[in-house]
Amino acid sequence: MRIGQVAKRAGVNVETIRFYERKGLITQPPTNTGGYRQYPKEAIARIRFIKRAKELGFSLTEVLELLTLQTNPQATCADVKSRAEDKISTIHGRIKDLQKMRRSLERLAAACKGSGPLDECPIIDCFETNKKKEE
Repeated sequence: MRIGQVAKRAGVNVETIRFYERKGLITQPPTNTGGYRQYPKEAIARIRFIKRAKELGFSLTEVLELLTLQTNPQATCADVKSRAEDKISTIHGRIKDLQKMRRSLERLAAACKGSGPLDECPIIDCFETNKKKEE
């Protein structure tokens, strides 16, 4: 299959496939006599694997690790589970950070009257105060 066919079946665009090739996530096949690259059907499954892993929050480096585990005869389910648990822990940390940001913004929004000049806006004042502390 040509790259466009693979992209369509995998649900990505051609540039995504080229990007994955540059990152070493998929192998670029050699060109045939007509000058086109012919991708094997397995490329679709691999791209879908990458896409799904990314949707679950894995970085490209982590996806490459997972793909490498797939081809490692020494690898076990425990190896994959460990990486999934690490990702869960990272997600929990992000959720805590997002909740903290939400609470801070809610306090700022509640403190703002929503009227009056900007120099009396507690939200802008907060940003300005933090800017002055950094300088």
